[in-house]
Amino acid sequence: MSTELLITSVLLGIGLAMDAFSVSIANGLADSGMNKGRMFSIAGTFAGFQFLMPMIGWLLVTEAARVFKWFSPLIPWIALILLLIIGGGLLKDGIEELRESKSGEEKESEPADADKLTFWALMMQGVATSIDALSVGFTTAHYNTFQALLSSLIIGVVTLIICLAGLRIGRRLGELLAGRASILGGLILIGIGLEIWVKGVFF
Repeated sequence: MSTELLITSVLLGIGLAMDAFSVSIANGLADSGMNKGRMFSIAGTFAGFQFLMPMIGWLLVTEAARVFKWFSPLIPWIALILLLIIGGGLLKDGIEELRESKSGEEKESEPADADKLTFWALMMQGVATSIDALSVGFTTAHYNTFQALLSSLIIGVVTLIICLAGLRIGRRLGELLAGRASILGGLILIGIGLEIWVKGVFF
């Protein structure tokens, strides 16, 4: 495993996990008595979706690049645009959250009651917080099958760790870090997008 693949995958995992991190904080707030098994099932669901989505994206873009030869040079540009959109969205959301918290406005958050976090509600959270990761397949299009699987696995493990931390923070500290987490995630994804574009276009 190359150092570059490891570092890139970890950074992608951190950036992509910020939505799931914020939702984990809300879940922790809703169920302060959550046991370890419940915490691992919630964090594991988010991690599973974050592993699956990049692999689906990788399969789609790899097949497209194989069938349409002209598509390959477009991949760095597509990766840049998608990560700028995703990262910019996280950045915008984080800044808005910080502004609202400073102005003293109360923001309604989901989920409310622990009872409402059913299996299907958790699945919906998993899809909602990982759908952006589908486009990450465009950033790993140059990987072979093993590298793509390994990268997705690293992203999933990073998500698991971050979501477990989010659940603990939710139980103890509230939503103080949610906005800052979104800003951090957005900056990381934008930086990765720029790096991929520079390497793909100029090197």
